[in-house]
Amino acid sequence: MYSIDINCDLGESFGAYQLGNNPELLKYISSANIACGFHAGDPKVIFTTLIQCVDNNVKIGAHPGFNDLVGFGRREMHIHPDELYCDLLYQIGALKAMTESMGTKLQHVKPHGALYNMAAKNKEYALTICKVIKALDSNLILFGLPNSEMSKQAQAHNIAYIPEFFADRNYNSDGSLVSRNDTNAVIKNTEDNLTHVVRMIKENKIKTIDNQLIPSHAKTICVHGDNDKALQYLIALNKRLEEESILVKPFN
Repeated sequence: MYSIDINCDLGESFGAYQLGNNPELLKYISSANIACGFHAGDPKVIFTTLIQCVDNNVKIGAHPGFNDLVGFGRREMHIHPDELYCDLLYQIGALKAMTESMGTKLQHVKPHGALYNMAAKNKEYALTICKVIKALDSNLILFGLPNSEMSKQAQAHNIAYIPEFFADRNYNSDGSLVSRNDTNAVIKNTEDNLTHVVRMIKENKIKTIDNQLIPSHAKTICVHGDNDKALQYLIALNKRLEEESILVKPFN
């Protein structure tokens, strides 16, 4: 029997701005990455999202990013590692405290947006993320791209690492994500998305933007919750996985 974890970026509303459909999306996923207030989210949104995760028995993760509400954390920011350390400690620490106040625990950390992509290649940023995890709770799991700088630093510092696959994103031949500045960054056709996912789970392969097949051993699949078709897609994905005898559940 095949199985896979599905994670989704949630809690990305902010003040009067509403984004995503947390209550419905949570019915179709097994792990959530909750925005920590820098790229999106605010204390009330975080608290409400945490309650919804607990009610749906969904594992909880921190989704920290650059301090960039205007750019939704998707713009590269070249800040000093010491500043990044403090920003991450602040974000993850706050979410961890709120989670524990509810009698549950934080399971993982998944950097957001530009920080995620930069730390996949930037040794200093990847190392900083690992240092923060060690300082807060060395049992926290780090989500990231397979064979990335984050995976190398996690291994070097004895941090559990879960390689991640993006259901709606195209990949370069080196295993990196196609830049969002590229018109082909996102796979918009649902059937292509579903084929992309099933191939990765059953064959451990990803079809790249230039039609190569490269190996992948991802243990969790990301679906972006800010997409206005996220719920429709998650329903279709769960249906296809059931047809393929693939169980959706948190990773072991």
